[in-house]
Order: sequence, then C-alpha cells, then structure tokens
Amino acid sequence: MILVTGGTGFLGSTLIKLLIDEGNAVLAIKREQSEIPELLRSSSLVEWLPADITDYFALADAFDGVTQVYHCAAKISYQKEDWAAMLHTNIEGTKHIVNLCLEHGARLVHVSSIAALGSPKAGELISEQSKWDDGADHSKYALSKHESEIEVWRGIMEGLEAVIVNPSVIMGVGSGKKASGAIFNLIEKGIKVYPPGTVGIVDVEDVVKIMTLLMNNRGISGERFVLNSENLTNKNLLERIAKLLDKPAPTIKATPFMLSIAWRVAKIIALFKGGRPALSRETAKASASHLAYTNKKVTDTTGYCFKPVDLTLKEMSMDFKTYK
Repeated sequence: MILVTGGTGFLGSTLIKLLIDEGNAVLAIKREQSEIPELLRSSSLVEWLPADITDYFALADAFDGVTQVYHCAAKISYQKEDWAAMLHTNIEGTKHIVNLCLEHGARLVHVSSIAALGSPKAGELISEQSKWDDGADHSKYALSKHESEIEVWRGIMEGLEAVIVNPSVIMGVGSGKKASGAIFNLIEKGIKVYPPGTVGIVDVEDVVKIMTLLMNNRGISGERFVLNSENLTNKNLLERIAKLLDKPAPTIKATPFMLSIAWRVAKIIALFKGGRPALSRETAKASASHLAYTNKKVTDTTGYCFKPVDLTLKEMSMDFKTYK
C-alpha cells in the first residue's frame, strides 16, 4: 500500500493522479476541513483518511500494510502569526512520519524545499552539498524545512530507507489561483512593478515523476536531490507570462528600499482592514534574492530530462484562459 500525506494539495493531488493512473491503490491523508480535488473524487483507487500529521495515533492507525510513503504535507507561510504552528506542523509531523516508517519498514520520499538548502560559495550554483549556515537570516519556513530534513536524516541513521527531494518553485496546470498560479492573476490585473531577484522553477509533473522514480529505485537511499528545471530573473518570468496572456509586462524595478516600504505599508493596511498583509518582510526579502540552483545530481542519477519552463508557462496560460 502507498500512503501520501498532503493529498489534497497541488503537489500531493498531482502525485496521487499519477499513481492511480498507473493502477496503484493509494491511502491519502487529508485534514478534516480540506476539500478533495475534483480530479480525484470519483476514483475507487484512493482511500481518504482525515488526520492531522501532528497526531501520532491517528497516523499510526493508517500504517498497517503501508510499504511506501510520500510525505508531501507541509504548512507554508511567511506571516509571523503562523510561525509557531508552521514549525510545529512541519517538524513534529515529519518526526511522526519518520518514526512510523521505521516501525513498519516503509520506504519514504520526503518533500523538502530549496529553502532548506545552504548558501553557495561566490559564483557557485546551490546544490545538495551547499552548507546550511545556522547564523544566516533564514525565513521561518526555511528553518521548518531544514529541521524537518534533520528528522529524516535521523531516521536514515536508524535504518530508514529514505530519499529527500528539494523542489524549487513548483508550477504547472492545476495550481489554480493560489501559490505559483497567482502570478498569472497579477499579470492579468496589470502589475507595473517587478521584484529584482531570481527564481528557480520546476514543473509539478517533473516533481512527481522523479519522486516515483526515486521511490522505486531501492538502490538509492540516504540521498537528497535538487529538483529545478531553469533559473530565471523575476523580470524575465513575468515578461514571458505577459506575452502569453497578451498583457503589458511590468517595467518598474522594485528597489530594496521600495520593498522595505511596501511590506511595512502592507502590514499597516492589514491592521486597519483586518486580514493578512499582501506582502511580508520575508516575502519581500525572498523576491530580491539572487539565487540559482543546479539539477546535475538528479539528471546524472536518473537521466531525467526536465520540461522546459516555456512549455510549463504555455500550458498554465491555456488553463488560466479557460478558467479565469
């Protein structure tokens, strides 16, 4: 039996669709309030188990007969009020998954993030070997994923068969109007300003295909793999999307000073109107970062050929025009 956590999310649901299309039965973990994606509602191959990954006993009931676990569930937030819950969910939840995999002899593919990778030396691409700097100004999300990885490495030292994947920004059809899909909404609405940083992008289909390749190769364990198709400037990414949507591209470069003012203003507006600020200090900082990633290890190991970003964006633009 295959178990997938975070089954209702963008990545988890895409993974489950791939698994059931190949004829596999899947036990999918979902939060009580999460809605099952339409593409999975009618499948008899998926059994849904409402459970919180921080509830060890609820998870333990699900592990009988489980031989493979894809741990996709995680809380992602750059809002200060979510930090405590995010750290608890991501770290404690991963600890439970690791312990139960050890107890039941299940093989694990753990979804981490490029945010958990270390900083490169000058002029180098970020890779699996980049060293984490405890003294650096990491986001709380990055810290939560780093600490989650430590739980997996602890399990590996105790005999767990496990592989870690570190995807960059995951894009693709099905992302909807949240996460990476929100960029299309911004261009549609006529955003004028672009952030000065860079971004690594990978298609969701590539991520799930590589995850299954790594899961089914029992010769690979105790390894982590960066999953990244291409590195782009934020300006170039927005220009490509604007062209596909036949909209004007943003032309005003946001300076670090502009970003520092913007996240403070967003916070003040949120205080008066209620709700969450549209921009936080951490998202502003991330948008100005100049980082690039290498996929050499995973391509050398598996021979996998990543989908070009232009094709991903074209598919997303067609989907966006259909459902906007």
